[in-house]
Amino acid sequence: MRALLHSVYDQPDAASVHAQFDRVLDALADKLPKVAEHLEGARADVLAFTAFPQEVWRQIWSNNPSERLNREIRRRTDVVGIFPNRDALIRLVGAVLAEQHDEWTEGRRYLGLDVLARCRIRPVTDTDGTSEEVTVPATIPALSA
Repeated sequence: MRALLHSVYDQPDAASVHAQFDRVLDALADKLPKVAEHLEGARADVLAFTAFPQEVWRQIWSNNPSERLNREIRRRTDVVGIFPNRDALIRLVGAVLAEQHDEWTEGRRYLGLDVLARCRIRPVTDTDGTSEEVTVPATIPALSA
């Protein structure tokens, strides 16, 4: 299942991504119909990254920053071992999250501001073949942070 889904992300362009997703659904329809139905329902979410420039696709569909943050929280809580109460755990995890926030704010960014600015303005092709430039609103949480 994982290999099938990763084959969608390994495609060179948006049209190939959508075509491969359809092939994956067809392959799953007979053997795992509930999985195919679930993926079809989540199509818009799974393929949302194709609306952005190709240079940021990997950062959009990757969850490496979240995984790295979770590993750091796990490492620090393992060092402490036993917490005297829930508030102590919340303080430690909150400190790790605040530290990470500061690092993302002041240090290296996973998606730089120049890349985010390019993502806000993108051409959109209508069904009749005409193309126009659309600006994505700054209120989208992923872009306004």
